[in-house]
Amino acid sequence: MSSDISATLAILERLIAFDTTSRNSNLTLIAWVEDFLAARGVASRRVLSPDGAKANLFASIGPETEGGVVLSGHTDVVPVDGQPWTSDPWALTERNGKLFGRGAADMKSFLALALAHVDAARAAKLTRPIVLAFSYDEEIGCLGAPSMIARLRGEIPAPSAVIVGEPTEMKVVSGHKGIRTYIVDVGGREAHSSQVDQGVSAVMEALPLMRLVQEMAEEARAGADISSPFSPPGATMTIGLVEGGTAVNILARRCQFIWDLRCPDEAEAEAIEARFFEAAARSDAALKQRAPEAFVRVTRRSNTPPLTPEIESPAETLARALTGDNGVSAASYAAEAGLFQRAGFASVICGPGSIAQAHQPDEWIERTQIEEGAAFMRRLIARLSA
Repeated sequence: MSSDISATLAILERLIAFDTTSRNSNLTLIAWVEDFLAARGVASRRVLSPDGAKANLFASIGPETEGGVVLSGHTDVVPVDGQPWTSDPWALTERNGKLFGRGAADMKSFLALALAHVDAARAAKLTRPIVLAFSYDEEIGCLGAPSMIARLRGEIPAPSAVIVGEPTEMKVVSGHKGIRTYIVDVGGREAHSSQVDQGVSAVMEALPLMRLVQEMAEEARAGADISSPFSPPGATMTIGLVEGGTAVNILARRCQFIWDLRCPDEAEAEAIEARFFEAAARSDAALKQRAPEAFVRVTRRSNTPPLTPEIESPAETLARALTGDNGVSAASYAAEAGLFQRAGFASVICGPGSIAQAHQPDEWIERTQIEEGAAFMRRLIARLSA
């Protein structure tokens, strides 16, 4: 086993052991990374969440000059609750050439690869820096990255490229859909379910709005451009969570549902959002005529812009030179690359593992993907040393 592979696996084992499910703090992982970098003479900077419970982290290796490359990834993972894992999700386990553990694919392997090559980067005569940028709360709407990106813009020389290491099997992904998520709260008036004229069922009043989401999704699917590089093409909408009510014979006092909109075009997303907000406002006004305390309230929880393909950008050129991949592809999931691009950084997605294994019970990554990722890091260091 080569030294960089063994170092990567050792770091990956340590990173997976941190339960950084988005509902939890990531500060123990961040502290470990800080100590890892400090032991190598690399200073790092935290960017705390508003409540101080989580943090982004960034660090620069090499000269303080423009034209560097940002290696970006998120530290949080999705829950394992209720999933039928056959091994401990918080312990890296190898079986038949596969490495299992929560975050193995999405996306602690990329973080481990970046950290495992810090020593090589420091030993090389870099002419441009490598910047590590690790965020929090990507899995619940890319909530942490904006504050980190703002700090990067103000505190480091302008980089030439950002590589976001989401799992792409080390292929270059040029674009991704944007994502907006919405929390819809409906308030009613409780009464016996036989006395529908005396109360307002929040659950019943939420249904037309849920049907609207379904109708808009069907319209978007029917009108999607089949030549789109996205699969599925066009905008998609889903309702992921619904809750409310107390008992079958009580008109529900409250109902809440959360839905998401994934769209490659921001103008289309704006139109869909406006249509829903207008319908919600009409419903709110109608409910108040029946019960003054009733309401419909919509909160946009997140808004991550799409990554628009820029085939000739420095990030595209670099990633293709490092991987040899000349195919054109786009991802239907959202990522932080769109946020970097909106801030003025040329960005692509390229990282080890497959999105098909992400978020699953027994999440895994092929060991060969670690090897490909290590080769990528070695080539990056060599290129920035030229």
